[in-house]
Amino acid sequence: MNTYVAFFRGINVGGNNPLPMKTLVAALDSIGARKVRTYIQSGNAVFESAEKSLARLSKQLSAEINKRCGFEQHVHILTLDALSKAIAENPFPEALVDPSSLHLGFLSSSPKSPNLEKLATLRKDSERFLLAEHVFYLHAPEGVGRSKLAANSEKLLGVPMTDRNWKTVCKVMEMAGS
Repeated sequence: MNTYVAFFRGINVGGNNPLPMKTLVAALDSIGARKVRTYIQSGNAVFESAEKSLARLSKQLSAEINKRCGFEQHVHILTLDALSKAIAENPFPEALVDPSSLHLGFLSSSPKSPNLEKLATLRKDSERFLLAEHVFYLHAPEGVGRSKLAANSEKLLGVPMTDRNWKTVCKVMEMAGS
């Protein structure tokens, strides 16, 4: 069995795309996942599966959520190694003083032609970012809610992305290790 992390995008936000965690656990169980654990209501799950294809797992889980809840949902599935690597390669360790200011955008694929110049023009003086192969790191000390860089990053990177703050990433990694 392999241990995986699932990050859902845009569920239980502002009353949109409601997905109770009990329903998420049941959906994961129905596609063969075992030892399912969830963290907060925004769609973070750790589970084990014999399936080796991340794309197949993502499609199966998305279809199961659609069947149960009536909406298509992007789910980004990572291996434990990929999550560990994203944590280890944090380019902004000084941001850990305020873990809510550091965000990791997990990309569905490597961007082919990201518009980094435009991203740089949207950046506030206090903000920093770095694009890695499958992770977009953003340090936004004034908050992502007011950040034009955060609001436009997915569009300018050109690939689907789901974002988590540092605290959530570390908590999910902790859950996965137990």
